Amino acid sequence: MFLGVSIIADRFMSSIEVITSQERQITIKKPNGEKITTTVRIWNETVSNLTLMALGSSAPEILLSVVEVCGHNFDAGELGPNTIVGSAAFNMFVIIGYCVSIIPKGETRKVKHLRVFFVTAAWSIFAYTWLYLILAVISPGIVEIWEALLTLFFFPLCVGLAYIADRRLLFYKYMYKRYRAGKQKRVIIETEGEPQLPSKVDIEMDGRMLNSNGEDFVDEAVGFDEKELDEEETRREMARILKELKQKHPEKEMEQLIELANYQVLTQQQKSRAFYRCQATRIMTGAGNVLKKHAADQAKRAVQHDFCSEVSENNFSSKIFFDPGTYQCLENCVSVALNVVRRGGDLTSTVSVDYRTEDGTANAGSDFQFTQGTVVFRPGETEKEIRIDIIDDDIFEEDEHFLVHLSNVKVVSKGVGSERHEANHAEALAGLGLPCTATVTIFDDDHAGIFTFEDPVVTVSESVGVMEVKVSRTSGARGVVAVPFKTTEGTAKGGGEDFEDTHGVLEFQNDEIIKTIQINIIDDEEYEKNKNFFLEMGEPQLLEMKEGGEEVLTKKEEEERRIAEMGRPMLGEHVKLEVIIEESYEFKNTVDKLIKKTNLALLIGTNSWREQFAEAITVNAGDDDDDEECGEEKLPSCFDYVMHFLTVFWKLLFALVPPTDYWNGWACFVVSISVIGLLTALIGDLASHFGCTIGLKDSVTAVVFVALGTSVPDTFASKVAAIQDQYADASIGNVTGSNAVNVFLGIGVAWSIAAIFHHTQGQKFKVDPGTLAFSVTLFTIFAFICVAVLMYRRRPEIGGELGGPRIPKILTTCLFFSLWLMYILFSSLEAYCHIKGF
Repeated sequence: MFLGVSIIADRFMSSIEVITSQERQITIKKPNGEKITTTVRIWNETVSNLTLMALGSSAPEILLSVVEVCGHNFDAGELGPNTIVGSAAFNMFVIIGYCVSIIPKGETRKVKHLRVFFVTAAWSIFAYTWLYLILAVISPGIVEIWEALLTLFFFPLCVGLAYIADRRLLFYKYMYKRYRAGKQKRVIIETEGEPQLPSKVDIEMDGRMLNSNGEDFVDEAVGFDEKELDEEETRREMARILKELKQKHPEKEMEQLIELANYQVLTQQQKSRAFYRCQATRIMTGAGNVLKKHAADQAKRAVQHDFCSEVSENNFSSKIFFDPGTYQCLENCVSVALNVVRRGGDLTSTVSVDYRTEDGTANAGSDFQFTQGTVVFRPGETEKEIRIDIIDDDIFEEDEHFLVHLSNVKVVSKGVGSERHEANHAEALAGLGLPCTATVTIFDDDHAGIFTFEDPVVTVSESVGVMEVKVSRTSGARGVVAVPFKTTEGTAKGGGEDFEDTHGVLEFQNDEIIKTIQINIIDDEEYEKNKNFFLEMGEPQLLEMKEGGEEVLTKKEEEERRIAEMGRPMLGEHVKLEVIIEESYEFKNTVDKLIKKTNLALLIGTNSWREQFAEAITVNAGDDDDDEECGEEKLPSCFDYVMHFLTVFWKLLFALVPPTDYWNGWACFVVSISVIGLLTALIGDLASHFGCTIGLKDSVTAVVFVALGTSVPDTFASKVAAIQDQYADASIGNVTGSNAVNVFLGIGVAWSIAAIFHHTQGQKFKVDPGTLAFSVTLFTIFAFICVAVLMYRRRPEIGGELGGPRIPKILTTCLFFSLWLMYILFSSLEAYCHIKGF
C-alpha cells in the first residue's frame, strides 16, 4: 500500500511541478528605449514550496487525519494526529541526519535562503507548541471551534510571512536589493547585496517605471548587466564542461560526450522539491533516472544535424540545369565548355533541351561567337557539354561576361517506366531545374593584371583548421607576376595563439588568374569569439618571361613582353583583407543545445496516456550514483527488476490518471489527490488491524510504522537533493515548512470539520491530550536541539548544515538518529503508561 501511495504521490507531484513551473513573458524597456522580452515564473518559489509542494509531500499524512475524523463519526482518533507528529519527527531527525552524512568528503551544503528557513523553522516549532497549548493548557481535552479555525488560519499566515521574508517586504523594504537572471534558466530571481545600478537609472517594465533605489522595485525587475554577465558565465561554463569531457574521454564519440555534458548540466540546474521527490520515487520503483533518460534522448537528437534537401514535386520528373552555374575563362582560351546535367526522374527516356547565348557586357561577334542549339540526353545519359567559342584580340579591355540560357525541355521518347502515363502528361516527365542560366566571365589577357582579394572582410570559424584566401587577377593575365603577402596581428594574436603567422610570395604564371594563400587557424573552442587579424598584399612585380636574360626570345615572346610592359601589374581595390575569427558553429550549436532553457516539468510530466502506459511497463536503471560516467544510461539491475515487478500493478493502475499536459496539470492534480485520499483511508484501516494483530496501540503504530512508511519517499528525495544541489534548501529547508503545513492543514482541517460538526450537534469536540500532548512536547524539545545544532554547523570550522569534516559529520548524524530513537522509545513507554504523560 505504501508503494502504491508513493507512485500516485509521484503523479501528484508531477502535476504540481507542471503547475508551479508555468511562466509568462514580460516586456522590459531599458533606458535607451530598447525593449527586451523575458520570462518570469507565475508562482513564487517560496509560496509554491509551502503550498502545493508541501501539500504534495505531506498529502498522505494530511488526508489520513481528515479521513480518520470523517470515518469515525467526527470523533478524534489517534492514528492521524500521531502520524503527523511521528512523520515530523522522522523528517526532522532521520532525514536531516542522513543528509548530513551522505555529502561527499570535503564538501558542505548551506541553506541559501536563510531568512525563509528561519521563518519556516520558527513556524514548525510554533505549530507543535500551539498544538500542545490547545490540548493541555487553553482548553484541556476539548478543541474549541476558534482554536481549530485559528490553527487552519496559521497556514496562510505562515505562507505570507515566508513570502515577506523571501521578497524582503515590509521592514525589508528599505534594505538594498537587486535582481538578476538565473544561470540555467532565463527566469528572473532576486539577489542580495548593494545595488549596482546608477541612482538615476529608470527602467520601464510592462508600462511601469522602476528605479534602482530598491523601494519601487517589483519582483520582475532585472539588472541587465547582471543578466548578461550570468548568461555569458553560463556559456563559458558549458564550453568548459565540453572541453574537459573531450580531454577526459578522447575515445568517445560526440553523441556520448553530449550525453555526458547534458547530464552534468541538468544535475547542476536548480530543481524543486517536487522534482527531487519524483526522481527519488522513480529510482526506487525501477522507473529509472529521469535526468539520465532525458540526457540520452537529447544527445541522440543533438547529433542529428539539420539539413535541407530538395525533393521533386513529381517523382517521375527529370530536372535539367547547369552544374556549376558560373564559369571563367581567359580571352585566349579559344572556347569554354559548359556542363548541363539531368537529375532525377526516368533516366531511360530521351530528353532534349534548347540553349542560346545572350549578350551581357561581352558582345557576340566581338568577344564570343553567338551560339544556339539543342542538347539531347539519350537513355542513361546524365551529363552533356556545350562549347562556346571565345574571340581573342590584343586590345586591353575590362573583364566581361555573357549569359547562356536553357529552355524548351522536351521528352523525345518515353522510357519503360513512363509507359503508364498519358501523352498529355508528357511535359511533367522533365523540366528545368536551377540554375537554368549560366554566367560566363571572360578575363582579359592583354595586360599583366590587377591583383585583389575578393572581399575586404572575411569571417571564418575557429574550427576551420586551414583557411584558404583567394587572390584574383583581373583585367589581364599576361606575364609572370610575383605578389608578396604577410599577416599582421589585430585583436587575434599570431605565433600559434589564435593563428599561425604566414608570409611569402605568390607567383602568377602567364594566363593564371587565381592563387590561394593558406593560413592555419587555432581552435581553442571558445563559446563566443570575435577576434581579427589582417592579410596584406605588397606591390606586385612583373618577372622575366623566362629565366636567363641573355637567351634569345622568339618573336611571339617579344610581343608578349612588349604588351605586358605596357600594362604593368597593379594592386586592386581590396589589398588588405580583414580576417575575423568566430567561434565554431558546431561547437556553439552544441553549447546552445545544452544551455537552452529546460523546463524540468517537461522531464517528469507526460502528454498522453500512451506515454504513461509505456513508462509503466518499462524497466529502467535507477542507479543514481554521481560517478564520472553518470551521464550514460545503464542496464537495469536486479533490484530495479524486483521493484518494478512489485509496483507494476500500481504503475498500470495509476497510468489511468490524466496526463499532466491536460488543463496545465490541474486534471492530474485533482484526480491524484482523490486517489491518495482513498488509499490513505485503506491504510488507516489496515494500520489499525495491524496494530490489533500484534498488540500495538494506534498511537504507537502511527508513530513507528505509518509515519515511517509515508516518509520513505521523502528520505530518498532529500538524499538526491543533498547530493545534487549546491545548497541545502531543497534537502532540509523544505522539511521545516512541510512539518508546519502538516499541523496547520492536517490537524487544522480535520479538527475544524469535527469541531463545527459537534457544535451543530450541541456537543463539544473532545480530544484526549495524553499521548498526543506528550509526543508533541517531546518533539518540540528535540526540534529546538536540532535547529540549534544546524545553526552551530554554519560556523567556519564546519562550513554548513550538511557535510563538513568527518568527525562533526558523524557526531551530528548520531545525535539526530539518537533523538529520533529516544522520541520513539519515550512515546511508546508513555502510551503503555510506563511514563506518566499529560
